[in-house]
Amino acid sequence: VGYEKRPEPAPVARPTSYGVGCDQLTEELLEELREAFSLFDSGCDGVITTKALGAVMRSLGQNPTAAELQDMVNEVDADGAGVIDFPAFVTLFARKMSDTDSEEEIAEAFRVFDTDGTGRISASELRHVMTNLGEKLTDEEVDEMMREADVDGDGAVDYVDF
Repeated sequence: VGYEKRPEPAPVARPTSYGVGCDQLTEELLEELREAFSLFDSGCDGVITTKALGAVMRSLGQNPTAAELQDMVNEVDADGAGVIDFPAFVTLFARKMSDTDSEEEIAEAFRVFDTDGTGRISASELRHVMTNLGEKLTDEEVDEMMREADVDGDGAVDYVDF
């Protein structure tokens, strides 16, 4: 008596927190990650083995080196249990994506300087870009920059030096 049934409140969308760098992950990508993770979750217990991490990453188009994989394992398997849960995996994947973006940005910057596409930046290419684009440097400043960047002293900056 006197009790009215109140309407149910609308469900509130809560963002899933997976840690650092994950704000760049779309729902579609999260679903793709979940599917790939599930394929390697052999015990259907919500974890993958640290040994399976490389295979999962490669199935998603990432190619971490053995050293990168070991760093990832060390980061999320502090207790040495040999397993990684999905939130930890998503965090690792987001960081790897972010590192890849940085590498792509560096490669793009290198290509700006490598105007003839030889894979090396000559002193003349560096001089042209640095004296004509952006904040223009003096010849002396460009010479100093070249001396610092030309690690092996061959008169050019290759991608590794860059």
